[in-house]
Amino acid sequence: MSKVSVIGAGNVGATCANAIANMQFASEIILLDIKEGLAEGKAKDMMQTAKLYRFFTQVKGVTNDYEATANSDVVVITSGIPRKPGMTREELIGTNANIVINVVENVLKYSPDAVLVIVSNPMDTMTYLTLKKTGLPKNRVIGMGGILDGSRFTDYLSIALGVPSSDIEGMVIGGHGDTTMIPLARLANYKGVPVTSLLSEDVLGKVIADTMVGGATLTKLLGTSAWYAPGAAAAVLVKSIVLDEKRAYACCVSLEGEYGQNDLCIGVPVTIGKKGWEKIIEFDLNEEEKILFKKSSDAVRSTNQVLYESKVL
Repeated sequence: MSKVSVIGAGNVGATCANAIANMQFASEIILLDIKEGLAEGKAKDMMQTAKLYRFFTQVKGVTNDYEATANSDVVVITSGIPRKPGMTREELIGTNANIVINVVENVLKYSPDAVLVIVSNPMDTMTYLTLKKTGLPKNRVIGMGGILDGSRFTDYLSIALGVPSSDIEGMVIGGHGDTTMIPLARLANYKGVPVTSLLSEDVLGKVIADTMVGGATLTKLLGTSAWYAPGAAAAVLVKSIVLDEKRAYACCVSLEGEYGQNDLCIGVPVTIGKKGWEKIIEFDLNEEEKILFKKSSDAVRSTNQVLYESKVL
């Protein structure tokens, strides 16, 4: 059994910790926040469900005590301010970049060998920032976004098809943004049957459009960022690392020539195991998909440039 730390006890972080506890693959979870008592309270609340859910994981909350996270196998970083209605992920850069840098430095002080899972927004840029600032092996820095986007994609497909989303395979690559993600409709399928043969072009187009604004839609409804699906997405990624599952997920990772890109962290299919991400799976994209991926990469690179312009990097 393993130790996992979750930094940030807000909606996403707390949901992630709770999901990990219920999945029962970690012996200990440390939930850390800067707000006095918040992590402790949420951890205690979770532990009082242990009898009901029958899990044995120990969840402990701490206030800014990074020493408690020592020797973590995986650290999930959710720290930062969430999106507000009308706010883009890019607008979060200035504030969240400094928060993430501080968190990562403290985490690595006590868990130098940990795999880092980045959830903080804008996720692609925060993943890139973490990799550049730390100099860690690239396989140990993973952005979660593609798993969440893929889950939203299969949800919208399930509604259109009238079947359970668990029976649908669908992946989203590219940037984790409302205009940069690329739902791969051509490769999505229901029990092996391509969804392109089951749905009309118009319906499939709406599914893609709804997926791309999935986060913004929830932010508008909730008044803040979503948390159930993001927390669960981070948890299944951690599970694949801890249990060395070799699962294939779309995650934000560093590209060095793959998909025609360099010096960029962006969502592509990868296998996930105990060392972090282990192998990039290169899909044979058609011309339209290649154009979309290039456009997405350019947009993420432009956002990353803000880090240099503001001298964060």
